[in-house]
Amino acid sequence: MRMETPIARVRGLGSARSGAHHWWLERLTSVSTLLLFVWFVVSLLRLPSLEHSAVTEWLAAPLGAVPMLLLIVSTFWHLKLGLQVVIEDYVHEEGMKFFSITLLNFFTIAVGALAFFAVLKIAFGGDAG
Repeated sequence: MRMETPIARVRGLGSARSGAHHWWLERLTSVSTLLLFVWFVVSLLRLPSLEHSAVTEWLAAPLGAVPMLLLIVSTFWHLKLGLQVVIEDYVHEEGMKFFSITLLNFFTIAVGALAFFAVLKIAFGGDAG
């Protein structure tokens, strides 16, 4: 027998009281990532060539670097949120679940920071090579 009210079931908060928030963040990051990927593809198609010099020149400009940084943040945040749900749903042992989510957090932060740094290095005059 369920002990929650009908409104609690509709809100879907559960015992952690964060289910709707997590769901909403997944949707927001998916939309932002989609829009930024469209920007990315259109920007690449508008470049005169995809040679290293043309791409680095494009990323050195604020209108190339800032949306690219937003794309990196949005993509890795969405990746983290989605894989966290998979881990929470399919890893049942609490210790392994905690370890997996911690590893996921470290991985997404490390790889996202590496990508972020590469764009900043290009934008501020260095070369990513």
